Formats: sequence, structure tokens, C-alpha cells
Amino acid sequence: MSPTPDDLTSLPPVLAGPLLRRLEQKRVVLWLVGTRELSLTLRLQGVGDIPLDAGKCTVIAVGTCAFVHLIDVNLDGILPCDTRIDYDLLIDGQHCIANWAPHLLYSDAKCPNFVVRSRIDQLLHGSCRKPHHAAADGLLCVDQLLAAETEPQQRPALLMMSGDQIYADDVAGPMLRAIHAVIERLGLFDEYLEGAVVSDSARLYEHPASYYHRADLLPALESNETLRERFFGGARKPIFTSSSADNHLVTFAEVMAMYLLVWSPVAWTLIEPTAPTLTPVRLKRYALEQSRIGGFKAGLGQVSRALAHLPSLMIFDDHDITDDWNLSAQWEETAYGHPFSKRIIGNALLAYMLCQGWGNNPDVFKDVLEKTRRLSASADDRYLDSPLQDDLIDDLLRFQHWHYVLPSSPALVVIDTRTRRWRSEVALKQPSGLLDWEALSELQQELLDHPSAIIVSPAPIFGVKLIETVQKVFSWCGYPLLVDAENWMAHRGAAQVILNIFRHSRTPGNYVVLSGDVHYSFVYEVLIRHRKAGPRIWQITSSGIKNEFPKTLLEWFDRLNRWLYSPRSPLNWFTKRRRMRIVPYTPEHAEAGERLWNSAGIGQVFFNEQGQPREIIQHNSNGAVKTRMLAPDLADYPD
Repeated sequence: MSPTPDDLTSLPPVLAGPLLRRLEQKRVVLWLVGTRELSLTLRLQGVGDIPLDAGKCTVIAVGTCAFVHLIDVNLDGILPCDTRIDYDLLIDGQHCIANWAPHLLYSDAKCPNFVVRSRIDQLLHGSCRKPHHAAADGLLCVDQLLAAETEPQQRPALLMMSGDQIYADDVAGPMLRAIHAVIERLGLFDEYLEGAVVSDSARLYEHPASYYHRADLLPALESNETLRERFFGGARKPIFTSSSADNHLVTFAEVMAMYLLVWSPVAWTLIEPTAPTLTPVRLKRYALEQSRIGGFKAGLGQVSRALAHLPSLMIFDDHDITDDWNLSAQWEETAYGHPFSKRIIGNALLAYMLCQGWGNNPDVFKDVLEKTRRLSASADDRYLDSPLQDDLIDDLLRFQHWHYVLPSSPALVVIDTRTRRWRSEVALKQPSGLLDWEALSELQQELLDHPSAIIVSPAPIFGVKLIETVQKVFSWCGYPLLVDAENWMAHRGAAQVILNIFRHSRTPGNYVVLSGDVHYSFVYEVLIRHRKAGPRIWQITSSGIKNEFPKTLLEWFDRLNRWLYSPRSPLNWFTKRRRMRIVPYTPEHAEAGERLWNSAGIGQVFFNEQGQPREIIQHNSNGAVKTRMLAPDLADYPD
């Protein structure tokens, strides 16, 4: 049902945003979603008013009352560094943020502000934000830090979100119900579905299997058993997490509605979803999820306030699209060989491009954005043109510019470990390498001659050896999907090349690798054995923002890893990292010997002039005191 004229007049002008994205001395990039195509003016302190015409603001309709505004302003002058700069977005030349989004302002401020940092002397980072997890939202820690700030030099240079900013595959029933209410309220575009039991999105939303039974919407053919397992909860993970994909998002409208609901409180105020008809068992699950979603929703005003003040950069991991995305060549053959599963992946990737990918590096998206505009304009009676949609999805699946480099000091290199995989040459079922040879060669070229570098890899390059061994065993047995067997050491070629890059004489002397993915946090310092002049490497992992590892299981993994892979253990010589000395840091508040920190929150890293981490902190979302990661005595870890 399309929105009525009364609906249009009662809607607020802005649904989400502004999110401050890429920020440089001569460039300001913002993301915003309005209920109509807005006439916007950017007001910058010290610069003046800048009308956001078509050259500075690309508007793409995703529904009758939903318009994505991609704002990219290249300035004539240079913004001052390390100074607070007020900014505002005026609607129709008069309505300022204080009028239409007062929840974005701190204390007595009249508008938001940002700080262009002269170098990355500190940053925040994290991954894995699942709305219906029991833990509190780690992005609230970001808001608390900004609220306590007294000097502009205290502000982090950026917030790096290293994967799973949304969970398109693991969706709570109440969240899916809210998504469908948003789709109806805003008139988000419908689409036709090939290869499913239902013919289009409208019938999908109405189908009895739409909640908790989406696997039933696949064609009832024996040949589709593998497809069913890939996308709708068939792959259970008894070792690490229990996959829950029976509410997997399918349509482009569903994924876009999810972004509106996880980044802003506004869309929630427009809907009053009620529970669908469910069995008593499902209804009990729905009620538990509802209580958790309620807590998540309560913090969204603070989250959106933080994102309006701090530049954020992003990269996908698997849950932004679907669990185990491109894990193996067999997975790819299965998923991309069926029109329905290919559409599911493509829709999530299209939404990622609009809501995350574009803001990292707008210059590389001009062609796919133009195709997206044509697709948007094709909507006839709210239905997208299927051939245009499929053609755009094909382009996105071939697209090879999701990675990017920030021209900062130290250099920030964000890598795409999901779409440029090194497929196994042994067996199609075996895990693919996280980067192929060509991508690894490009990575080395980006790093040449930098004195220091920050590498953002969604999965840790140097992970927990015992857990990687368990993943290897399951892969040998032909079940890599059961344990998310995707780590840098799982593929011999990718592992050897990435380790050789670290040893190259012209690549940086100081590396910091920022990662997430694993739902626990840890820090390793890595040194090349028998080389005093070799590079120093720090693997710093912060995960999750709103997710945690099963507590008892992680405690056992941590304990067994310390026993089996102690510094003098001969088992170390059977690993691919045997030429490197791995030195774990200890969490400040950990129990005796504990190395892995299991608490949702956000990581913070402070850097010295040489690009080395001088302080590493994990801010805990549960209100506990922040946790410092303490460096050990290197003498305890023999060369």
C-alpha cells in the first residue's frame, strides 16, 4: 500500500543522518536519508553557506517517501586541523538541525561539529553490531567519549567499523516486523523474485513463512538442499555460534529499512508494529527478542549523535551480506548459480554500497551510482525493473574497488577480504584465501616506503592458534561452514604471501592491524624471529560492538591455547607463523593468565609519532571500567 497524501505531510523531513563519513581538509562527505528530495545547504564555520546542488549531492529514491542523499563537498579552501568546526544542514534554506534533529546535539550546542585531525594519533574501532544480542550497544561508548570531550585534540581521528555493521542474515522477529512496517509506511520499492515460491516482495511480506520459516520459500526441489543450507539456517555452528538465518533479509527494501532502523531513532517513531501470528514457542522467542530490541532502540539517539560528530569509515564482512559469504569456491558456485540466492546477495550488496561503501571513497562509485539512479527511476507502480536490477547486481558482483586507502599519517589501508578471494586449488569445499594474488600484490604496492601503516582486515591476520587449528580440522573433514573456517592461515598461498609482505625490506617498519569478526578482543605483538631490525607488528582486535562469544567456551579455548601453544611449545613449529614470535598482551582486569577479553564495547588505540600503539583500550558497553591491554615482558617470550 502506497503512502497517502496525509502520510506525506506528517512525515519528518529526515529519517536518518547526517552521518559524517570521509573527512579531509578540503573535503566533507555526509550521508542522509530524507522523506523527500531535500533542498539542502551546508553551513560550515569559517567557510559560509554552500548550496548542495546536483554536483554536490546525489539523490537516489529507494521508495515513495525515502530518498538517499549522498553529499560530497570539495572545498576551495583548506579547513584548519585540530580545531572544532561547527556545521549545519539547512533544509529549504532555513530549517537547521536544531529544528529537525535536536537529538543530534550535545548539551547547549546549537549545531553539530567535527574536527579534522592533522594525523591519526588515536582512533576508535570495532565490528559486529547485532541489535538483538543481550549485550549493550558499544556505540554508546563512542557517544560517552564525545560528550566528555573538553579539547578538540581529545577527539579520535575517526571511527573505523571493520565489518558486520548490520546482520542481514541474523534478524530478530520484532526487527523484521519493524522492517515491514517501515516498508509500508515509507512506500519502499517492491521487486519481482525469480526462483522463489513467492513471485514478488509484496507476497513475501504476507506469506505465513515470512517469519522464522523463510527456508520454506525456496522451491521444493531436492537439488536446492545446498542452497537452503547456505541461506536459511541449515548450517549450525556448535563450536562457535548457532546460525539463525530463518529471518534472512531478502529484498532491497528490507535491507534499506534495516539501515534506517539501526542508525537512527526516527523511523521507529513512525511505526507501531505488533507481533504476527506465531506458534507458542515462536511467540516466546519473539518476546525475548522484543525486550532486547527495546533496549537497542532506546540508545539510537545517542548513537546517531556520535555518528554526526565523528567521521566513520566502514568495510563489509560476511553478515553485512550473508553468513559465510564467499567462504569457498563451492559456496560461490551454489549461491551465484541460483537466481533467488544471487538476488538476496545482490540486494544486500546494493544497500551496502549506498549506505556504507560510497562514503568511504565516493570517487570510485560514479558508474554504479548512475546505474542505481536508472534503477530507481524505473520503479513502475513501486516495482523495480527486474532486468535493470539484475544487471546492476552483476556489476556490483564484479566490482573490485571496495578497498581504499586514507592519505593520512600513519597511512590507513582498508582491505576487502570478501570479494577478491584466492580460491582453493585443492578442493572446491576448502576455504578460499582472504585475498587473491593480485589483491595481495596491490596491497604490497600500497605499503611500499611508508614508515608506518594501519591495516584494517575484518578477520585477524594473527589469530588464536587453537581456534584456527579447530577450523582446519573441520575443513579437512569437509565441513568448513560449520566453524566459519575463514582465517588468513587457512589458505597456504594467501598465508605465505601476507607473511612475506610483512618481511619485505621496503614495507613499513611499524604495522598495526585492526580487526574484528571473532566476538572477543585481544592484542598480539608480532616480531620476526632472529631479526633485530625486522618490522614490529601489532594485531589489535576489538569485537563485538554488540555481540559476544559464548563465555564458558571462550574460557576453555583461552586456557587450552595457553597450554598447547606456550612460547616453548613444539606445536608452534607446525604453524605457518613459525618464523614469527607472537607475544600476547594481558587485559588489565583479566583473571590469572587470561588473554582473550569477552565483553561488547569499542576499542581505542593511541599512537606515538612513529605510528606505534602507545596505549590500547577496550571500552566495555556494560558500564564496567575500561580495560587497558598491558604489554608483557618480551624476555618471557624467547626468540
